[in-house]
Amino acid sequence: MKQNFQNKILSINNSGFGCLLTFVIGSLILGSIGLQWVVNGFLIFIALLILTPIIAIWGFSWWIKRNLIQDECPVCNYRFTGLKTAQFNCPNCGELLRVDHNKFIRETPDGTIEVDAIEISSSNILEEE
Repeated sequence: MKQNFQNKILSINNSGFGCLLTFVIGSLILGSIGLQWVVNGFLIFIALLILTPIIAIWGFSWWIKRNLIQDECPVCNYRFTGLKTAQFNCPNCGELLRVDHNKFIRETPDGTIEVDAIEISSSNILEEE
């Protein structure tokens, strides 16, 4: 029983050794007959297959961090995320918005005057007179 267990451990430890040994012997044979460029091309191809997704994911996450803005709609105060370079509608109230200095701003047609209304109680007016 102990011998069978040791054979399994030995086979697990050497599982990738045969593939590596075949690759090394194959590359030595190709190098000896002047075809080392085939091995180099294969290794470059494998390196590109491994590095390209890593660089792409890193680049995409960097782009997302630079171009996404999270803020509140100036009309309904609904908090959501939008792109810096795009015009979009608020998902809650449907107001057309754009990003200016990392804040959402209402997109109004030319000639529209924005007015902020304030409420004044009648007791304040009577006290001033």
